[in-house]
Amino acid sequence: MKLHDLKPNEGSKKNRKRVGRGISAGQGKTAGRGMKGQNSRAGGGTSLWHQGGNLPFFRRLPFKRGFTNIRRVEYNEVNLDQLEGFGPQSEVNPETMAEARLLKDVRRPIAVLGRGEIKSALTVKAHRVSAGARSKIEAAGGSVEIIE
Repeated sequence: MKLHDLKPNEGSKKNRKRVGRGISAGQGKTAGRGMKGQNSRAGGGTSLWHQGGNLPFFRRLPFKRGFTNIRRVEYNEVNLDQLEGFGPQSEVNPETMAEARLLKDVRRPIAVLGRGEIKSALTVKAHRVSAGARSKIEAAGGSVEIIE
């Protein structure tokens, strides 16, 4: 068998019906569309999301309300229990956090949060520090510096 011997199965391919080509063709004049109405016109019919008299789908959904703030700032959230790997008296800044693989996206600013305890005195440099995290760091003998 060669490529030129291949043929589709009998009856699997059928010529399409050419409508609107005269009365003797069997589908002339209105071409099976009926007399009048929305679907008889060229370009007629409804859009895919049209639902007749129903309340439209996007108005039925309660969560599709409000707006999305396009200037929202997403932060890398780092908790105090994640900073335990740093040695005493070490400086914790965005570069050292990126090396320790604590950041999801290095382009985002960093927020230090207060989950967990910290025992060693660290110098923490971040864009935001929560009040609880600041008090725990300073209680351990460390310091906090805010990056602009």
